[in-house]
Amino acid sequence: MFLEISDLKKSFGEGDSKVQVLKGIDLSVDKGEICVLLGPSGSGKSTLLNIIGGIDSPDSGYVSIDGEKMVDMTEKRLTRYRREHLGYVFQMYNLIPNLNIKENIEVGAYLSDNPLNIDDLLHTLGLYEHRHKLPNQLSGGQQQRTSIGRALVKNPDILLCDEPTGALDYSTSKEILKLIGDVNQKYGNTVIMVTHNDAIKEMADTVVKLRDGKIRKAYRNENKISAEELDW
Repeated sequence: MFLEISDLKKSFGEGDSKVQVLKGIDLSVDKGEICVLLGPSGSGKSTLLNIIGGIDSPDSGYVSIDGEKMVDMTEKRLTRYRREHLGYVFQMYNLIPNLNIKENIEVGAYLSDNPLNIDDLLHTLGLYEHRHKLPNQLSGGQQQRTSIGRALVKNPDILLCDEPTGALDYSTSKEILKLIGDVNQKYGNTVIMVTHNDAIKEMADTVVKLRDGKIRKAYRNENKISAEELDW
């Protein structure tokens, strides 16, 4: 199994204010899958994503990627692993305002020993003709495409997406979801996507529903559809 999560627990705060956010998560995801994490605010989705991404550490349990437990990594090894193997896409684009689109994507390329070809990626993203523009000259959807490109150019094993369509309108959201599906097909990255939008589960290979820090339901989607077919 490519991504394996075992009995993962995480709390925040101390004493009377201590809150257990994850209460024993067990999950496995195959290489190249799209896995969607669903649940209401406070269900533990983003905390789980942050632990998978090495941004946060669990109180107990472990995340194993391709047979290597993150909990066993030194800080130096974990930093290198994050840099080389994980790509992050957030709801807010976090682009560097005084760099053009190509330069923003190149920032990600510098972090990898095996980056994708930037011009080829720009064509895949539909951004080649906009490559010399600054972020404030682009639409929200184009800026999110740029942030996906910055994450993807590293050629990461796992693409972590935290509400990637949360700030976008319906049609732009579908464009971004189609792009995520397309790059998953083209480059074979494993995609872990957090969302509030229940409809997005239909494009996933694996669907995980969380509530109150526990997985309430996890299943294989046997009738997966393309992002273009989604409706909400």
